[in-house]
Amino acid sequence: MSFFKKLFGGKEETKTEEILVAPITGKIVPLEEVPDPVFAQKMMGDGIAIEPTEGTVVSPVNGEIVQFFPTKHAIGIKSETGVEVLIHVGLETVGMKGEGFEGLVEVGDKVKVGTPLLTFNIDLINEKAKSIITPVILTNGDIIDTVTKHAVKTTTKGETALIDWNIKA
Repeated sequence: MSFFKKLFGGKEETKTEEILVAPITGKIVPLEEVPDPVFAQKMMGDGIAIEPTEGTVVSPVNGEIVQFFPTKHAIGIKSETGVEVLIHVGLETVGMKGEGFEGLVEVGDKVKVGTPLLTFNIDLINEKAKSIITPVILTNGDIIDTVTKHAVKTTTKGETALIDWNIKA
């Protein structure tokens, strides 16, 4: 219980701002440079992309797993502020039908920043899919008031701050 709640009573303020940390260790790729128009033209929402240097995805926010594709190539997390984050490992990886991917969580699981979500085989994705570049998308941007992307070139999963946002009141 916060000091103000004890002092003044009433309910806790709803969380309105949040930071997304890197879900993957690798190199930042501007979303506009992702070789897939759905992501590059922000049709699914704004965000960033990472070219992974290792094959583990961790949760970039505290929240709940709301979607996990049967092919294990993409996962959706609803953050504490209600922002939905989609992590799509590689491009055109759905055709791999889950080969090279291992899920570590299930829909409904509560996760914290750094919770391992899935693992993937970078070499296999490079061989069988269009690209290993992994978009990280804020899919319900209509609830977001402001988004600030951090100027970083490389990421460490569970540590590097990438995006801050405030949701609309």
